[in-house]
Amino acid sequence: MQKFNNKPIIQHIPTFLEYCEVEKGLSPVSTRNYDNFLRTFTGWLKEANLPSLKPHELTAEHIWSYRLYLSRKKDSRGKYTKKTTQNYYLIALRNLLNYFAEKDIASLPSEKIKLPKLTDKDKAIKFLKFDQIEKLMDMPDVSKSEGLRDRAILEVLFSTGMRVSELTSLNITQFNVASLIKGKFDDHELSISGKGGSTRTVYFSNRTLKCLANYLKTRKGMLAPLFINYKKDLSDKEHRLTQRSVERLVKKYTTMAGLPVAATPHTLRHSFATDLLQKGADMRSVQELLGHKNIVTTQIYTHLTNPHLRDIHKKFHSGEKP
Repeated sequence: MQKFNNKPIIQHIPTFLEYCEVEKGLSPVSTRNYDNFLRTFTGWLKEANLPSLKPHELTAEHIWSYRLYLSRKKDSRGKYTKKTTQNYYLIALRNLLNYFAEKDIASLPSEKIKLPKLTDKDKAIKFLKFDQIEKLMDMPDVSKSEGLRDRAILEVLFSTGMRVSELTSLNITQFNVASLIKGKFDDHELSISGKGGSTRTVYFSNRTLKCLANYLKTRKGMLAPLFINYKKDLSDKEHRLTQRSVERLVKKYTTMAGLPVAATPHTLRHSFATDLLQKGADMRSVQELLGHKNIVTTQIYTHLTNPHLRDIHKKFHSGEKP
């Protein structure tokens, strides 16, 4: 075990990622996220002239310096990293330290990494109202194959509440293409594997299925992905549209629509949940539709429905004699 204690932290990360996938059973998407978050940590180690830092050499002072680095870090638009995003970076590092503890590699205890406290403003989630959703849907140029694909993507995200990773993992064989093209849209549902490998059923509106059918009519060849990249890339034989590409197209159409919210694919997932709750769906059902393991996760939407609940109370419980 001595040789493992003498390895720099950076050299432990590939093994940690394998451990996440094999022993912890995390999905490839979750493992890839840990990889991305820890790349920032290794980047900081190099910038701080600490590329050879070993697990037992990591101190609370190092963690403080890294937290300071994250709080001052700016993105490509010159904006500081949000506290919620800072937490993701620190949680990834916490899990790396937990891995060290499990493998008896001497290191700083994971509880020494404190997460930034979040204000209500930090916790606030972005969502689009229904009229904004309609405006967004009208932006793709459906006279072109790419526009038909993009409209279908926007519709699927809002209709099902899928995460972007779930959407880009869809394959064409999961759909009865012939039936869709013939206009048979009734009762279409799909079982998908979501975060942490959990399985749930998602449902498609008729309007979404119609958009999918219009897109599929333009599809040529037998490529496996449901949503393909039309740009030629000889190194990509599958032509599967990436999560980053979907994020870019949502951002593009949000800008075109002149919406006040900087929407992402996850904004459409929030919009899906909020729309259901505001129209009377119960929290437990929304939890299942979103694929949340814990109802507490779903309860982040409660404050968004407060005005709706207030209207209901005012209408049905005025305190006055009928």
